[in-house]
Amino acid sequence: MITLDGSYGEGGGALVRTALALSTLTGKPFTVNKIRSGRPTPGLKAQHLSTITLLKLLCDAKTNEISLGSTILNYNPGMIKRGKFTVDIGTAGSISLLLQGVLLPSMFSSGKVTFTLFGGTCGKWQASVDYLQNILLPHLQRFTKKLQVKVLKRGYFPRGGGEVVVEVSPKFSLKKYPDFGSLYEELSFMIPKITLIEKGDLAQIRGVVNVSRELSNNEVGERIKKSAEVHLRKNEVPISIRVEYSNSKSVGGEIVLWAVCSKNDDVHQFNPVIIGSDALIERNKTAEEVGKSAAQTLTASLKKNAPMDKYLADQLLIFMAMTPGSSIAVPEFTPHMETNMYVIEQFLPIVFRKEGNSLLVERKDL
Repeated sequence: MITLDGSYGEGGGALVRTALALSTLTGKPFTVNKIRSGRPTPGLKAQHLSTITLLKLLCDAKTNEISLGSTILNYNPGMIKRGKFTVDIGTAGSISLLLQGVLLPSMFSSGKVTFTLFGGTCGKWQASVDYLQNILLPHLQRFTKKLQVKVLKRGYFPRGGGEVVVEVSPKFSLKKYPDFGSLYEELSFMIPKITLIEKGDLAQIRGVVNVSRELSNNEVGERIKKSAEVHLRKNEVPISIRVEYSNSKSVGGEIVLWAVCSKNDDVHQFNPVIIGSDALIERNKTAEEVGKSAAQTLTASLKKNAPMDKYLADQLLIFMAMTPGSSIAVPEFTPHMETNMYVIEQFLPIVFRKEGNSLLVERKDL
């Protein structure tokens, strides 16, 4: 039984999600206390409970009795299954954050897995589903035959109601190996390493503005797009930002931008350089301010000598650990990253090593 300190580092919910994913995949049970002790309202939230509900369906996991606000979790996973699974968070709780706990194990299930998830598709302190689709997922295709995320309905704060379908067809099934260690050894040889060290040259900027239909009369989506384009024009590369209006339970929206960089006009198949940013529609914030905010955040990231934004660096850690020898250059080492590294090292036979702004994954001596 692995014992984790939920107050470690920034003491947030990411520690629990990362532990759930790795425990399910490795088969190692864990217990964690002081859950989210670094937050104003400690304990498990709706999206954590939904993640655990989904894992109980996916692998027949067993837990202690838990509810909203629980600060102790004992988790014991079973065998990862194939199939179709549905979970409704019931609030605007993040679908993307829920996926952090289930995506990795589903990539090594006994067959095709389809998740139908209801909840929030964007919100504060989370990567939106569009960020997941366009910035993270291109790096994960190496692990699967197919990995696809479809947004059927948008879900904004406070009522949520978004609907997302995730399809995963594994390339390597854990069921075909005598144990996780055997699978892990094969992945080390069969999967291309995550190697993102050089940024290269900026080639293009793309983006999407998704907005609830109530805001179409004031052309909020178009105004956000135009504002972003004005502040990005100085980069002197092609810019393509699309606007989508949709029916939703709550009024809201966001803009997600991503810059694609290349070396010698070539975008690497397995290690594309994609740098992202986003901004939410909020009260007392004009459409022009939303577009400007996202553009300025992206521009600031592009000025740094790193082939990713700080949020992608954090999300890649667990997948880097699946392929020892992987290495990335990061814009900064955040408390979020430090917490994730702490958890990953408890489950996998690796250590993270820092060299300047670079981060390497090395196997532990066996």
